[in-house]
Amino acid sequence: MGVNVNPGNTGFRRIAGEKYVDKTMLIDLINQRIDTDDSLVCISRPRRFGKSYAAKMLCAYYDCSCDSHGLFDNKKISGVPSYKEHLNKYNVISLDITSYISDAVSDGIPLIKVPKMIKNKILKELVKLDPSVEDENVNDAIAKYVENTGRKFIFIIDEWDALIREAKKDPETQKSYLNLLRGWFKNNDFTPYNVAAAYMTGILPIKKDGSQSAVSDFKEYTILYPEKFADFTGFSEAEVSELCSVKSLDYDEVKEWYDGYDFPGVGAIYNPYSVMCALESGKCRSYWGKTSAVESLTTYINMNFDGLQEKIARLAAGECLRVDVDSFQNDFETFGNADDVLTLLIHLGYLTYDEDTGTAHIPNKQAYSKFEEALKEQISSILERA
Repeated sequence: MGVNVNPGNTGFRRIAGEKYVDKTMLIDLINQRIDTDDSLVCISRPRRFGKSYAAKMLCAYYDCSCDSHGLFDNKKISGVPSYKEHLNKYNVISLDITSYISDAVSDGIPLIKVPKMIKNKILKELVKLDPSVEDENVNDAIAKYVENTGRKFIFIIDEWDALIREAKKDPETQKSYLNLLRGWFKNNDFTPYNVAAAYMTGILPIKKDGSQSAVSDFKEYTILYPEKFADFTGFSEAEVSELCSVKSLDYDEVKEWYDGYDFPGVGAIYNPYSVMCALESGKCRSYWGKTSAVESLTTYINMNFDGLQEKIARLAAGECLRVDVDSFQNDFETFGNADDVLTLLIHLGYLTYDEDTGTAHIPNKQAYSKFEEALKEQISSILERA
């Protein structure tokens, strides 16, 4: 596990070389929100859509403990007025929630202890930086550190929803974790005075508490409605075309495999991880590994809510289906109908959603290959039960 308080720019330095596709204008969108009513942002995207790259970039840009001019002076962000105003001007708390889960599992620690692990780690690092904050709880220590340094914190939380996903059958763990987030981001005695901005990223939107978001002050930009953040969801057509020309890879084949995520006013968006893998290997194929999400695709299909299997078959045949995305509870466990399952598959990247028509379809050959896998397993399961 790495440093959480003012982690520096090493993470971004490792990826900011000549292969890096410049997405630094994302920084300008966050700069515009600092110390405003819109300062809390949650971005949800499927796996392998560059979420961690963005988190590392933001850490390097905002962290006051390092000098990142050399990383950004030649990037697009350097041309906007807000560039120098905010560069390396804030304290940063950077969290990768998956690393805490991994440590807990490795050490045999119950997941309900993860929020306490996070608080203890932050507190320990703050005390190391400033011994005067010792004997404080974590929020009071953060507040005292802000007072002592004269700099508010920017929170950058990668894979924010990992604990919600891993503890999907454990409401107490979920509640404990959401209360930690509320204490930072929905706390009138803490948030306005100590949090300049927050950027959370994960696969799922913030879990609902009834019909509302459980941390309601966040502005959410999902794969369903990315709005101003659509340009930073994946690679654009122009970016992929240029990459293919440099590597002499067949652009039309890359488009067939990895395109298909389209947003109003932006156009085609490509899966960035898979495009880079194809460029590296010189071959287009599925680069989505055998993740737990892929394995569970069969499980979701077998639920067969409300004729779900028939709808999946129609999608596999190339049809577009209307999907009501509003009832989904933003977790992996609470399903009331077929639309909830289909909405989850959109968030996972297996389907893409057209906001204008309210329909979903399989976006590309890579996603289709995973449906082929799952449908074969589903057919085998049916035959075994017969």
